[in-house]
Amino acid sequence: MKIISIAYNTFRESVRDRVLYNLVTFVIVLIIASVIIGKIAVGQEAKFVVDVGLSAMTLFGVVTAVFIGISLVSKEIEKQTIVTILSKPVRRSTLVLGKYIGLCLTLLVNVIVMTGAITLALMYVKSSSDWPQWYLWSAAYLIYLELILITAIAVLFSCFSTPALSALFTLLIVIIGRLSADTKLLAETSTSIISGAFFWVIYRLLPNLANFNYINEAARGQLIETKIVQGNSLYACLYIVSILAASVLIFERRSFK
Repeated sequence: MKIISIAYNTFRESVRDRVLYNLVTFVIVLIIASVIIGKIAVGQEAKFVVDVGLSAMTLFGVVTAVFIGISLVSKEIEKQTIVTILSKPVRRSTLVLGKYIGLCLTLLVNVIVMTGAITLALMYVKSSSDWPQWYLWSAAYLIYLELILITAIAVLFSCFSTPALSALFTLLIVIIGRLSADTKLLAETSTSIISGAFFWVIYRLLPNLANFNYINEAARGQLIETKIVQGNSLYACLYIVSILAASVLIFERRSFK
C-alpha cells in the first residue's frame, strides 16, 4: 500500500508540474499540422501525421522521462525531505519503486492521450473512421516501453549522482542506445582488439533502444508482428528489473547524514 501511495503522489506531482502542458501543446500543434498538411501533402497526409505524431511523442516522452526521472529521488535529497521520509516506516526500496511507478503512470497517460490525438488527426485527414488502427497503437506501446526503460536509467543515476550529471549520463545512454547498430558495426570492424572489445561491451551492456522504434512501419500502415511486440516487452522488463534492482541496492547503501 505504501508503494501505491507514493506512486499516486508522484503521479499527481508530475501531472501538476509539467505533463499537462506537454499534452495540450502536443494536441494543438498536431491538429494544426493535420489541417495544413491535409491541404498541401496530397496522398501523403496519413503518413505525415503518423510519422510526425509518433516522433513528437517520443521526443516529449524522452524529455519527460529524463528530466522528471532524475528529479524523483534527487529532489528529495536536495530539499533534505529524504531524511523526514525515511524517518517514517518507509523502506528505501519502497520509495524508489513507488516514485518509479508513479512516473510510469504519468508516461502512460501521456502516451494514451497523444496516441488518441494522432488517431483523431489521422481520421480527419483520411476522412474515415478507421478505428482502432492497431498499427498505430502497437507502435505507441513500444515507444512506451522505451520511455519506461529510460525512466529506470534516470532513476538509477539519480540515486547516486547530481541532477546535472544524471541528465547527462541518461541522455548519453539514450543516444548510444539509439545508435546500437552502429556500435555493433564498430565492434566488428575495429582494427584494434582493445577498441573492438570496448565497443562490444558497450553494445552488450547498454539497452538497444532501436528495438522499440517502429515509427516508419507505422507510418506505412504496417502492423507490427506479435512476436516482435512480445519479445521487446520481455527485453524491456528484464532490463528494467535489473536496473531497478541496482538502483535499490545503491540507494540502500547511501548515507544522508
